[in-house]
Amino acid sequence: MRLAPDDGLDRPEVFAQWVELLRQQSDRSVAVSGGHVHATYWWIVEGRNYLGAIDLRHYLNAVLLDVAGHIGYSIRPSARRRGLATWALGAVLHEARTLGLDRVLVTCDDDNVGSARTIERNGGVLEDVRTTEVGIKRRYWITL
Repeated sequence: MRLAPDDGLDRPEVFAQWVELLRQQSDRSVAVSGGHVHATYWWIVEGRNYLGAIDLRHYLNAVLLDVAGHIGYSIRPSARRRGLATWALGAVLHEARTLGLDRVLVTCDDDNVGSARTIERNGGVLEDVRTTEVGIKRRYWITL
């Protein structure tokens, strides 16, 4: 939701514009701005229910290398502890291979035990734990 407008997502035209912005971010022929990188976004849904999201950043800039990595995901609290994040991360690793990546960086907050387990279940090898501008982060590399 970080690219979403501050308000108006409940209006169909604003929501459609936001979805188009997300789609354009995955198109490498379209320039990205504001410190962003090209990325592909997926929503995790069950029927008509939104459960979470995951995104694959096609390459890293300095901030992503330090803080956020290639892949970011979030599962809404009521849908956690069902293996959704583990499943979604595994599925996106396949997509990373199709982009030509041979390894990806995935990070989580140092105190997020569930996310650390998700990354480790998908082959994540801990490189380090570091203090960043947004808190203490565990940084894992996954070889594809």
